[in-house]
Amino acid sequence: MNLENYFPILLFILVGATVGIAAVSLGSLVAPNHPDSQKLSPYECGFEAFEDARMRFDVRYYLVAILFILFDLETAFFFPWAVALRDLGLYGYVTMVVFVLEFAVGFWYIWKKGALDWE
Repeated sequence: MNLENYFPILLFILVGATVGIAAVSLGSLVAPNHPDSQKLSPYECGFEAFEDARMRFDVRYYLVAILFILFDLETAFFFPWAVALRDLGLYGYVTMVVFVLEFAVGFWYIWKKGALDWE
């Protein structure tokens, strides 16, 4: 076993680590750090950033996260289907129409249940 064959991998790891550490270090040295009440206020998540880690969350946060992942993954199926549409033929087209209808019914259902309302 010749260790000289692994030198490019070691070099790649060292250069990558050096660039990563240099970027983080340079950013922390150059970037302004002036936290104020506006910067420390709740942002997007709706709760205070510096509280007890064991506090309870509203179920809506989990629901929105699950719905985002669900619909994000479903829409990811559109890209390979669109690329291979000619090869799939009528069967592939009908299958995707059924998928889109199921997608639309699911979206309509969660909309009517009020899962997307923020009150």
